[in-house]
Amino acid sequence: MAWIGHGASALAGTTALSILAALAPSPTLAQTAPPAPRAVAGPLAFPGAVGYGAAAKGGRGGQVIIVNKLADSGPGSLRACIDASGPRVCVFQVSGVIRFTTRPPVIRNPYLTIAGQTAPGAGITLAHGGGSVGYTPLLIKNTQDIVVRYIRVRNDRIGANRESEDSITIEHSDNVILDHVSASWARDELINGYADNDRITISNSIFAEGIPTHDKCALLASDPVDAQRLTFAGNVCAHNGDRNPDLNFPRGSCVEVVNNVFYNAASEFAEIWESFGGTPVALIGNSFIGGANTSRSTVAIARNLTGSIGPAKVYLWDNAFSGPMVQVSPLVAPVQVAGPPCIPTFAATSAATAYQTVLRGAGTLPRDNFDARIVSDVRNRTGAIVKQPGVIPAPNVTGKAYPDVDRDGMDDRWEASHGMNPKLFDAWGDANGDGILNLDAWLDELHRRLMSLTL
Repeated sequence: MAWIGHGASALAGTTALSILAALAPSPTLAQTAPPAPRAVAGPLAFPGAVGYGAAAKGGRGGQVIIVNKLADSGPGSLRACIDASGPRVCVFQVSGVIRFTTRPPVIRNPYLTIAGQTAPGAGITLAHGGGSVGYTPLLIKNTQDIVVRYIRVRNDRIGANRESEDSITIEHSDNVILDHVSASWARDELINGYADNDRITISNSIFAEGIPTHDKCALLASDPVDAQRLTFAGNVCAHNGDRNPDLNFPRGSCVEVVNNVFYNAASEFAEIWESFGGTPVALIGNSFIGGANTSRSTVAIARNLTGSIGPAKVYLWDNAFSGPMVQVSPLVAPVQVAGPPCIPTFAATSAATAYQTVLRGAGTLPRDNFDARIVSDVRNRTGAIVKQPGVIPAPNVTGKAYPDVDRDGMDDRWEASHGMNPKLFDAWGDANGDGILNLDAWLDELHRRLMSLTL
């Protein structure tokens, strides 16, 4: 694997946009290492949260709503928790596939945490019913302070309208963090940011096998209204033709693409656009890896000039490239900058370290057979872009819900062993005085248990 950064920008290959530029001597730009990070202000959404959305409040301090059925709607359904008002946390006493047989719910009411790590066994997968109800299964729209963790989205059926069928969309929303989610088989983007978003983190997730002819990993800004702050960190994009990811932000934005693993693009991996004034972006410690659909003309870091109304600002540091490809388009050189356009929100690891960390722990855990195969494909340079959705894997882990007599979202046994009263709703107390509320500590305990399975 070749690394680029650490004091110079290496430019290689040709592009259809500028054959002459490829024949010219490769310019170099003296670059400095990323400065010390400055984390966002405020209490973290959960221990270890990073990026611009790291302080999303979620449902902290509100209702704890038990999801105990897989049905599309009704008391005890995920839809009922999503549609409730006020701060709320969805915890699960069931596992399996929630298939929306009517149009999927929209997360509109603010201050919501969907804590998929509470589900027993193999966890929760969202899917739609196809046809006229085949819309994006996880849509966050016109809202704020949303936390979603440990949820899979598998578009296994064909919807009636491709452009309304992402796996996950964040639209006109502020202070959102998606962490340890998995998505596959969308006919539009697997993850899509649309309109006037701000303070967004997408982290530690797997986005794989978009369906041609629009097989796209991540459209991080679409028709943005104003400057945005977004972090895309620790993710896997695999077996998607392009938009791995797509970066098209207004001037004044702060965009960081850090420590991701991008595998088997066909035409382009990262695409930097300028049709909203010129994207300011830092790409740090990412791995770009060729696969069966990658060719010598595939561009790993591309600058697209179509519709440009102002130059981008591009900072590259310690990115790794493996396999035949155009590593960095010659068109990037004129807009490279010596340091990140914005101070990083967290400290990156090296691309080599991130590669191992991401493949060990990204996505919804415990991994289903789909995510396990995707990670194996990346490690072994196997697999290819698919043409049709697959079948949602059968559960490969069994389990039963933990006891929760007081319905505060926490395991009664864990409460008793940590100085709490399992018969008293005390989700928002702080039994040990460490500054982390009881339910937040329990959710983090479940996260750490799941992560331990991957070591």
